[in-house]
Amino acid sequence: MFNALLRDHVCSPARRFTGAEEGNIAVTFAIALVPILGFVGAAVDYTRANAARSSMQAALDSTALMVSKDLSQGVITPSQVSTKAQSYFNALYTNNDAKSVSVSATYTANSSMGSNIQVNGSGAVTTDFLKVAGFPTINFNTSSTAAWGNVRMRVAMALDNTGSMADDGKMPAMQKAAKALVDQLSDLEKTKGDIYISIIPFAKDVNVDNSNNNQSWIDWTDWDAANGTSTCTSYNWWGGCQSSTWTPANHNKWTGCVTDRDQDYDTKNTAPTTSATRFPAEEYVSGSEKYCKSGNNPYLQPILPLSYDWSAIKQRISDMQPTGNTNQGIGMAWAWMSLTQSAPLNAPAKDSNYTYKDAIILLSDGLNTQNRWYSNASQIDARQKTLCDNAKAAGITVYTIQVNTGGDPTSAVLQYCASGSQNFYVVTTASQTASVFSSIGTSLSKLRVAK
Repeated sequence: MFNALLRDHVCSPARRFTGAEEGNIAVTFAIALVPILGFVGAAVDYTRANAARSSMQAALDSTALMVSKDLSQGVITPSQVSTKAQSYFNALYTNNDAKSVSVSATYTANSSMGSNIQVNGSGAVTTDFLKVAGFPTINFNTSSTAAWGNVRMRVAMALDNTGSMADDGKMPAMQKAAKALVDQLSDLEKTKGDIYISIIPFAKDVNVDNSNNNQSWIDWTDWDAANGTSTCTSYNWWGGCQSSTWTPANHNKWTGCVTDRDQDYDTKNTAPTTSATRFPAEEYVSGSEKYCKSGNNPYLQPILPLSYDWSAIKQRISDMQPTGNTNQGIGMAWAWMSLTQSAPLNAPAKDSNYTYKDAIILLSDGLNTQNRWYSNASQIDARQKTLCDNAKAAGITVYTIQVNTGGDPTSAVLQYCASGSQNFYVVTTASQTASVFSSIGTSLSKLRVAK
């Protein structure tokens, strides 16, 4: 009896204790609170570290780009790369969480795909929560590479050589600016063939050099009809010539001018293989003056195909003289032909290991006045617009410059031909030509962050 009462007295409270639930939530929460706070704290610490790393990546990207540009343009030497990189990075990186930040820069010259600058950065963020778990810091690192030389450039300069370029110092200003652009672009050359430049002096016609008088891409039809001698083969009873034979002049008498091709080939870069696609020889004359005859003063300089002979390119620019009327379309057409891997100018084959940027710079100081068919600006402009559409559709980047020192209307056709409004420039004084060519050179040599 006593034993039963004792058992009931002890076991009943025990059963009530084991069945009680009122304190379990608090106990469970207390136990779970530690890992929950740990996860939240870890998220906060990692967010801070990720922000510091993202800021570093942006700073390294800009640093790599600016150091590469300085190096490629000769502003700094390879030995100054590390110092310059540190200077740029210090100005760009403003994250206050990062500690123990370090930056290093490595320059690799003339690798198989060009030159590059690699900038590496590392740092650490002191943790607020993870340190209780034994992680007092979160380390991070990242890098950025700026590359150049794997994009090769071919640039055709179609330069107005018309008579009005003699006014207001326009011709010497253009020559100085164009030669400076040659220097600016040639400085980007790491190996021969990285940069090619062609020179296309134009007026109403272009001069393809009379040494090409035996080339199959010339159409002699009009020239033969206009240049030669007539020989009488029979006479009538009073001594007058009744019939005659026309003998075209020897083609070595041709002075080098060609005019626009037959339509619509005047708006294309089709290889000259048929009568319609060949380039018509012409004697471009004014009175007794033959504009394309080498030795005349003034005379239209011959085209210089793509080359990396920088001295020869600058000499051709120096030799240009103002003469003749304005036909921007023929300058544009031959600039495109100079970038084309076919006759008559036979641009060099492109290496499949490289990406290429082809560009045309078209400069003119006036409105169109004359081509093969028209002496009306609007009709000439219409042909030129179609030509520019075709060139841009083929991937050519077009820059246009209007040298407008005489208060002419803004050239609608030059605006139209440019690859975007940012590629059209108006020069109102000859002295502005240099800065425009420099801007174009900067655009052409713009570097990109590779990775």
